[in-house]
Amino acid sequence: MKYIIITGGVLSGIGKGTIASSLCHILSNSGLRVSALKIDPYLNYDAGTMNPYQHGEVFVLDDGSEVDLDLGNYERYLDRNLTGDNNITTGKVYKEVIERERKGEYLGSTVQIIPHITNEIKRRIRKVALKDDLDLLVIEVGGTVGDIESMPFLEALRQLKREERGQVTFVHVTLVPEIGKEMEQKTKPTQHSVKALKEIGIQPDILMCRSIKPLTTDSRRRISLFTDVPEDAIISVYEAENAYQVPEIIEKQGTIEIIKQNLNLETSKYMDTWIEYKEKLMNPQEFVTIGIIGKYTELHDAYISHKEAFNHATGNTGIGVNLKWIDSDSVRENIQILSDLDGILVTPGFGYRGVEGKIASVKYARENRVPFLGICLGFQVAVIEFARNVMGISDANSTEFSKETKNPVIDILPEQVNVSEMGGTMRLGAKEVDILDNTLAMELYGEKKIFERHRHRYEVNPEYIERIEKAGMIFSGRDEQGIRMEILELNDRKNFIASQYHAEFKSRPLNPSRLHLNLVKCALEYRKSRAGKNS
Repeated sequence: MKYIIITGGVLSGIGKGTIASSLCHILSNSGLRVSALKIDPYLNYDAGTMNPYQHGEVFVLDDGSEVDLDLGNYERYLDRNLTGDNNITTGKVYKEVIERERKGEYLGSTVQIIPHITNEIKRRIRKVALKDDLDLLVIEVGGTVGDIESMPFLEALRQLKREERGQVTFVHVTLVPEIGKEMEQKTKPTQHSVKALKEIGIQPDILMCRSIKPLTTDSRRRISLFTDVPEDAIISVYEAENAYQVPEIIEKQGTIEIIKQNLNLETSKYMDTWIEYKEKLMNPQEFVTIGIIGKYTELHDAYISHKEAFNHATGNTGIGVNLKWIDSDSVRENIQILSDLDGILVTPGFGYRGVEGKIASVKYARENRVPFLGICLGFQVAVIEFARNVMGISDANSTEFSKETKNPVIDILPEQVNVSEMGGTMRLGAKEVDILDNTLAMELYGEKKIFERHRHRYEVNPEYIERIEKAGMIFSGRDEQGIRMEILELNDRKNFIASQYHAEFKSRPLNPSRLHLNLVKCALEYRKSRAGKNS
């Protein structure tokens, strides 16, 4: 079993996740069985209860695990489904060790960071490495070298290299800033970052140097001299117009050959499966503007899977998507903020803040026949808006927002009540969705059964379903028992659809989300129709 371990230095947010994903992509397209693992040194057990402002999107896997958004990148670049085991946190490690200590499994030993915590970290890494019959596991260590939180993980990984001789390669990601009028590349941050790594016993084998422009020959020489990393193993990861270009950038510098030599690997010729996709992505022939209506819109990483799903739509259609980020509260103050949009996406979320603005956005889309997609909470507010403004139930609401509402068109189903643990009432992970014939949903998916990922508590109240459908809203997708409503659409158009599940989580470059793809295509039709009316 071989391992590539990716650490980061100088500053956070340097691009380790994209580099890790890119390595996964080029190696898996060179005939290797590859998977990825993310180490998050925070004490939280998982990302499920973390504020998007602090941590970005919570990504959900098929098995229901709530994980770091980097696992979404891994899945997209690998075109492979991962599990909760692919995300290790300090919380998971310490919880396991303490529970074992309480059961007496350490036979009275004093439980310490070394060896008990480091052994548990290595056990979890090897569990992932061995369960899927892999050739290679790419491990990304969150944070920056020197952080107190990551020290036990780096020590465990140092031990792993010692125990698995010849099977481990360390890749260190650093920054080479460019300063002054001449934009001179400065190598000192990289030198000091590698020095800090060496001080804890780790010598990097490959350096991935982030910079605006490609590294100069002189910069490579200086970095090599002061870090003991061969010049040909210093890879320049310069600014790309789109993250999907990064695999090509690092592959063209001989990265695969270096890894093959370091780990004694046998690979086939690298096949770039994204050539046509990247061409369309980078050179769209037409453009549409789609509004992202949410309450975290100033932090785009809170909706990163939606951004990627629109990239995937562009790469498959050649239709470029300009995203307009709109805080849902601002819609209530000025509905005309939506007037220049070709399509509207109402995003997921929890809590009442911003909900009335989302409802107003749905109303605008429905009344003006603007292409619309609602996801999760976007699905629920579409039901509320329809009940209020089409069915005349003026006080229709969700019990999430109004416990006392007399018309809870959205509610918690009885079997979900009285679960005490935080997150216990959540419907999480991949669930079966049955699609009705002769519907827009069937036209888009072409299958009667699909499996999509969920992250929500509240459902369409079964007591209102028949009345809603009689009024013209069709529930074209349902769970396997026919109890939970999964997809809605309107019976008088093909550009209005919403899903209770998160269609964005399973979108891939060569297999985009059908719902996002439909929104983009409908947005272009709408744009052309408006242009025709105005000409």
